[in-house]
Amino acid sequence: MPRSIRIDAVLVQAVIAGALSFAHLHDLAEAAGQTGWKAWAYPVSVDLLLVAAWSRLRTARRDRSAWTWFVIALFASLGANIATAGLLDLHHVPDWLRILVAGWPALAFLGGTLLVHTPAAKPTPTQPVDDAPATPPEVDVTRTDTPEPVPAPAAPELTPAPPQPTEMPTVPVALLDHARKIADAHQASTGTPMPADTLSARLGLPAPMTNAIAAQLQLT
Repeated sequence: MPRSIRIDAVLVQAVIAGALSFAHLHDLAEAAGQTGWKAWAYPVSVDLLLVAAWSRLRTARRDRSAWTWFVIALFASLGANIATAGLLDLHHVPDWLRILVAGWPALAFLGGTLLVHTPAAKPTPTQPVDDAPATPPEVDVTRTDTPEPVPAPAAPELTPAPPQPTEMPTVPVALLDHARKIADAHQASTGTPMPADTLSARLGLPAPMTNAIAAQLQLT
């Protein structure tokens, strides 16, 4: 069968299905109390939501929001077709159906807004896979000689650095005279030279400064 005939048949079938669904939605809305132009607006609203959801699914197959609104619009269209097939008394429509029909415009507007203004999730880029299997490197199994291990170079010996001579701090003349007076007073009272640790405790100076004073006063 030529391709043009198949396309024409599909278009004719789509026109028939759309016209019948459009009429059924109009009849159901009119029976639910929506008369005049309002009854004709309901099938337009259902079909627009169905088309918007399908357009979103063409670009994002895994979009749950698009699938949800597509199922809702499809259920509204199929429900109208089934309800007007004699299963529902259109002269005595139940209250829950009147409420559902009256609230449909707000629901359709919400669905259309979310479908249009919600950004689609970007697909995760996949790494290209090389179909050609990786060939392992060839190993020469005929060679039997084993290379001799190369000895590791010996670590150089580190010689310890010579100790640096400690530089004695400079003692101010006034401080040296004060320490000499303390040492002389101690020797006069005890009859023995003043030890260096005792002088350090009396002066309360750092150890290098005390050692420098003791060296100049020749204290042990």
